Amino acid sequence: MPSAQPTIKLVIVRHGENIWNFENRFCGWTDVEMTAKGREQTKVSAEILRRHGYEFDLCHTSVLKRAIETVWIILKEMNLSWIPVQKHWRLNERSYGALQGQDKADLAAKYGKEQVDRWRWDYREKPPLLNLNDKRHPRFDRRYQGVKTSLLPAGESIADTYRRVLPYWQKTIAPDLKKGKRILISGHKNCLRALIKHIEGVPEQEVPRLDMPLGVILVYEFNRRLELQKKYFLE
Repeated sequence: MPSAQPTIKLVIVRHGENIWNFENRFCGWTDVEMTAKGREQTKVSAEILRRHGYEFDLCHTSVLKRAIETVWIILKEMNLSWIPVQKHWRLNERSYGALQGQDKADLAAKYGKEQVDRWRWDYREKPPLLNLNDKRHPRFDRRYQGVKTSLLPAGESIADTYRRVLPYWQKTIAPDLKKGKRILISGHKNCLRALIKHIEGVPEQEVPRLDMPLGVILVYEFNRRLELQKKYFLE
């Protein structure tokens, strides 16, 4: 009788609370620090993973410190600080363009709640874009100096974020999983929505309703062909 095929597991966690989450501001590609509460949320995530007996060979994350620090805390708490961590701008949060740093309540008072909701939740609605000469544009940030300016967003819809994230899944994460690597992804709400859309085949009209709360752990199980078998949240 043939032996059972090994299950491939992928673990996804959203970073802990950051300062602008707490202040109800649009974060996007702005490199915002986690709060003390966010660090505690991350330690709880690490304890849950440890309690369930998880081990990892490799981590993927963005180049934004709230996601990077989440990885560092989890690996330290799990005594896995020595494993590789690969950082890439394609796993950054959705760029909110000129909205970045602005208070959501103030924007609702100025433009109306319906418009702010469209900027936040509509799959194809773009925020107001950054001017190419705006110092907040990522082309002025050293970490993106090796990236073509045409690839760097001045503002993105959720659909744009999906198109940005997908190549990294296809070229890097999926091949690692097929090799049997036990992978942890530390990400942001919208880059994780993009991954969830692809993995689960979620229709675009349902993507804005996908929720990935701060500090939550999502596990996917695949077969050797990387066909989804099961998903669940760890508690």
